[in-house]
Amino acid sequence: MNSETLNFIVTSVVIGVGATLVMDIWALTLRKFLGIMPLNYGLVGRWAVHMGKGTFRHENISKAKPVRAELLIGWTLHYLTGVIFAATLIMVLDNSWITTPSVFPAICFGALTVGLPFFVMQPAMGLGIAASKTPKPSVARFRSVITHIIFGFGLYLSASMIGPHLS
Repeated sequence: MNSETLNFIVTSVVIGVGATLVMDIWALTLRKFLGIMPLNYGLVGRWAVHMGKGTFRHENISKAKPVRAELLIGWTLHYLTGVIFAATLIMVLDNSWITTPSVFPAICFGALTVGLPFFVMQPAMGLGIAASKTPKPSVARFRSVITHIIFGFGLYLSASMIGPHLS
């Protein structure tokens, strides 16, 4: 592996983990001050393990058979997704964005990442397209979009912290 590839991987991991951490701090803040419960990443892990066994769609993932280590698997996938999203942003904007990050593209990209839960995860877990089968779809959609914008802001913050050290 050449140094350019290694730098890309390390940078993607640092920015992706940092951005995901910002998103999780946001979720914890909402829980503490507003009583809004964050996503149960154990259900994400359950969904992933069931996919590995050939079941890709559920009527209600919370009623699917629990699996060993689903919480650990779910949290791991959550952070891995953040790293993949960060790598994608870096590939789209190129390395110059890392050394001189700007907030607008990061927030726009973060907002676009809401497509994964809206059109893949939520329907597959029995929640409908864009949370249409939840008790309050508009509220769920709003929270998802805001959370992904916060993720985008986290991409910017993380790049701002490491970018100056890379040039």
